[in-house]
Formats: sequence, C-alpha cells, structure tokens
Amino acid sequence: MDNVTQKRIRVIGNLVVLVIVLVWTTRGMNINMERIRTGIPTVGRIINAMFPPDTGYFARSMSAMVESIQIAIIGTTVASVLTFPISFLAAKNIGTPGPVVAAFKQLLNAIRTFPELILGVFFVASYGPGPLAGVMAIGINSIGMLGKLNSEIVENIDRGPIEALEASGANKAEIFLYAVFPQVLPEFIATALYRFELNLRAATVLGMVGAGGIGVILLQALQFRRWPIVGMALIIVIIAVTIIDYSSAYIRKRII
Repeated sequence: MDNVTQKRIRVIGNLVVLVIVLVWTTRGMNINMERIRTGIPTVGRIINAMFPPDTGYFARSMSAMVESIQIAIIGTTVASVLTFPISFLAAKNIGTPGPVVAAFKQLLNAIRTFPELILGVFFVASYGPGPLAGVMAIGINSIGMLGKLNSEIVENIDRGPIEALEASGANKAEIFLYAVFPQVLPEFIATALYRFELNLRAATVLGMVGAGGIGVILLQALQFRRWPIVGMALIIVIIAVTIIDYSSAYIRKRII
C-alpha cells in the first residue's frame, strides 16, 4: 500500500470518527431540525419585540456600558502588570530554573480552568454585588491567558541580540534591558489590547451574575420580559464593542 492510499484511508477514517462524534453529541443534546424549525418564529417575535428600543433607558444603558468598559480596563491593566514577571518566570529560554518554569506554567493552567462567570459568582459571594467583583473576576481570569501567551512570546524571541550582548560582556540586567525587553514589549501590549477586547465582552455578561456593568440592566430586563429595554441595551453594547474592536485592532497593527 503506497503513501497516497494510506493518507486517503487516514483522512476517511478521521471523517468517519468526526461524523460519529457529531451524531452522538447531537442525539445526546436532543437537537433536531423540528425543534430548530419551531423555535425560529419565537426568536423572530422576541427580536421584533425589542424594536423600537426603549430610548428612555438610553442614558442609563450608556452609564452602565461605561462601567463595563471601566471594569474591562482595570481588570486588564491589573492582569497585565501581574503577568509581566510571571511571563518570564514561565519561559524556559532565559535561564529560569526548570522546576520554577514548570510550577508557573501549571499555575497559569490552573487559573485558566476557571471561567469568568464562575469567578464572578465567587467574588460576588465574597465581596457583594458590584463592579469590584467584576474587576477581580476579569483580572484573575486574564492572568491565565496573558501569562501563557506572554511566556510564549518570550520563548520565541530572537537570540541574536542576546548573544551579541553576551559576547560583548554585558551583564544579565543589561541583556534584559537592551535585548529582551525591547523585543517583547510591543507584543505584550498587543496581547493586552486583544485581551481587553475579550474582557469587554466578558464584562457585559458578568453583570448578569451581579458583577456590575450593563449586564445588570440586561438581567433585570430579561427577567421581566421588557424586550424594548433589552433592545436598547444590546444596541449600546454592539456599538461600543464594535468601536473598541476597530480601535484596538488599529492600535495593535501600529504597535506590531
């Protein structure tokens, strides 16, 4: 059997396994086309009930959206500062002892296992409802992702400048300041901006567990089926997220 035939067999086998897994998953969740078909009119009625939106909630929705943005900014900033040293301690190419690298990598893995919502519920129970719980949930969760990505950035730096400074007799502090830091800083900032985009979306949802922001308005409106208020809040969220996405992408492009 030639290599081409073996490759085709592997591809077909993988497709068969994929189909089996999808069928098993679909049956387990009781998903079928009839349920999807009967639910479409209900979705249409809900969307129709959102318009025209309740403009009386515009100012309140804007204020709550600003709070969500503030939660995302503070949470991302705190996580970025805390992960700066962790990123180097979890990188294996700059002389950090192996056990230390392994310990910090496992710490980052452990942090990433907790979603923002779970952390939000935990901190709301610990500190009470409000934006502080949202900031802590986003900050802690972001440490896991930023630490992993930033440590990988450190591990992929160009060794050329480091070796040149070592050959010239530079000490470790000089090597870090002039060879490592300039390479990783733009990438660190770009990663933090990308994480901020994700955190803004998370902040709008965290309010639904009492962690402040526009999610509080959405939760209250959904509980009482006040769809025009939901429509107003969603319009504010869409506009704000879109503006920040484009702005962040532009800044990241300029930095990199």
